[in-house]
Amino acid sequence: MWSELAKKLAERWLTLLVLPGVLYLAVAASARVLRHDHALDVSYLSRQITSYAKDPAIGTAGGQVVLLLAVLLGAAALGLAAQAFGTAVERLVLAADWHTWPHPFRYLTGRWVASRQRRWDRADTHYRSQYAAARSPDPSRRPSPIALSLAEHRRAKVAVGRPERPTWTGDRVHAAAIRLDRDHHLDLATVWPYVWLTLPDTGRADITQARTALSRAATLAAWALLYAPLACWWWPAAPLAGAIGLIARHRIRTTTSGYADLLEAATRLHAVALSQTLGIEHTGPLSDRLGDTLTVHLTPRDTDG
Repeated sequence: MWSELAKKLAERWLTLLVLPGVLYLAVAASARVLRHDHALDVSYLSRQITSYAKDPAIGTAGGQVVLLLAVLLGAAALGLAAQAFGTAVERLVLAADWHTWPHPFRYLTGRWVASRQRRWDRADTHYRSQYAAARSPDPSRRPSPIALSLAEHRRAKVAVGRPERPTWTGDRVHAAAIRLDRDHHLDLATVWPYVWLTLPDTGRADITQARTALSRAATLAAWALLYAPLACWWWPAAPLAGAIGLIARHRIRTTTSGYADLLEAATRLHAVALSQTLGIEHTGPLSDRLGDTLTVHLTPRDTDG
């Protein structure tokens, strides 16, 4: 068991920390050697690396061991830094607590949220008009399916529901809470910890996997931030950082959408089982009454003194 555990830890350490860090060190070393003057000169890079390799200090076995240890430690340190930045990126894109941010940022974020709400309202009005026209008894007044789909896409591009957070990703998670409150009077933030404790192992594994994928996508965005400063010495680092950032953005949105779907589905499926565990009498599917009961029952009560 300990052997397998050590093996898995070594694999995760190598995959998540060392390999991305080694790639970053390689790009950083290339940036230092090539600079802007020889940005894409591969032959110049090859000659410089060959000259470095002929250094007597590197040619010895001890020098090679020291170099290898320095690379591994540097790569691991960079990996840890990327994960730390990734946590900050994740908190920023989810923006669940943006109302508590310091005043200048909170004010500017509030203005941005209001702007997103206005754009979503316009897109929603257009979509609803297209949807109503599609139900018209007069075929000549009905929009084409493509027009209706484009109207829905324009609205979803701003946010799945009416924006309450500064980012699409944050609103995607928040939309699950809004739908549960609208459909079943369930407060997701209150009920979810208890639902999580009653989930079967397969459900927990799926949600944990989705949450891990979101964290890894945020870490990828952090790597893009780390690559960006290298453009000061080597301009190809700029498009490289941009490409990594675009991939990270796509992954963050995709993984967040899957994670939010799982949160909502698990709550809808297991809220009744939770009520039975708590000893609340209820028969039939999840209802508004049960949602109100669970939310009130699980909400912590203030105590005097």
